[in-house]
Amino acid sequence: MNPPRTDARRHHDPEVRGFASDNYAGAHPEVLAALALANGGHQVAYGEDAYTENLQQVIRSHFGPTAEAFPVFNGTGANVVALQAVTDRWGAVICAESAHINVDEGGAPERVGGIKLLTVPTPDGKLTPELIDREAYGWDDEHRAMPQVVSMAQSTELGTVYTPDEIRAICEHAHAHGMKVHVDGSRLANAAATLDVPLRTLTNAVGVDLLSLGGTKNGALFGEAVVVLDPDGIQHMKHLRKLSMQLASKMRFVSVQLEALLARDLWLRNARHANEMAQRLAEGVRAVHGVEILYPVQSNAVFARLPHDVSERLQKRFRFYFWDEAAGDVRWMCAYDTTEDDVDRFVAALKEEMAR
Repeated sequence: MNPPRTDARRHHDPEVRGFASDNYAGAHPEVLAALALANGGHQVAYGEDAYTENLQQVIRSHFGPTAEAFPVFNGTGANVVALQAVTDRWGAVICAESAHINVDEGGAPERVGGIKLLTVPTPDGKLTPELIDREAYGWDDEHRAMPQVVSMAQSTELGTVYTPDEIRAICEHAHAHGMKVHVDGSRLANAAATLDVPLRTLTNAVGVDLLSLGGTKNGALFGEAVVVLDPDGIQHMKHLRKLSMQLASKMRFVSVQLEALLARDLWLRNARHANEMAQRLAEGVRAVHGVEILYPVQSNAVFARLPHDVSERLQKRFRFYFWDEAAGDVRWMCAYDTTEDDVDRFVAALKEEMAR
């Protein structure tokens, strides 16, 4: 059979790779195949389709028998919906100063969600009970936003990973204060791959209440999900999702992607590969005199410090971002489709630019 006709044209070189973001990668071929599989005929809209129904079983196999998934369009939407679900209008969320919800979501949790963020500085992007206590007070003070949630990113914005014991300690501490715990899991797969543990070990098994489950950074075309681990304690999610403009009419195309990632081991294969490429990159960078790796490389991110002019020249050859331009800090991300050759060519280019 001849392939369907299309008048679209390719406008990019598919051989070009960068290290700016795992969002730059295309969709995994197995995800694209799943989308094609779901495309025929009619299915009920707004989540009453067979694919979204089946996704619930897949989610429960990873997060326990009470887990419920609410597919959404993107990670910011997932975070806003999730945090709205566990805060009152006077509520606040404690998070790391470097958290994505604080620095990379355009103020959406505060402007769209109406949620005050109470941030604390962290040396490595990770919260601790002691750090949380810097903002965990004043519940009866009407002059202060009430701390109701602790939100942690796994892996963090600095590429570091919480252990199960660290998450359990945070959950126990937060729950003792009457607060719930949210995990921004846009790269949860990378953390689980690093620790070689099931997803439940980092979530419901240690007391997490709800999470934003990533798909896009792990090989999906688009789409994430809010996963509620205890529906009895968190209600009205479907209303909040619609109110926040995150209800997909053709939801089957979000759900089938998450199914393709999670039904077997595609999520883990993709995450392991991205992590391995980051380790290869870190090993190569450590051999380059004058370049400093800033944080432990525990997921698919490498943070480094090097001369500003070197970074600017290198950016003309490979796309990546400054993290702190004044300090000369940069971030290099690996994706499921990053190859060993991509990494080796980047390290060779780094050496050339450092030698100039």
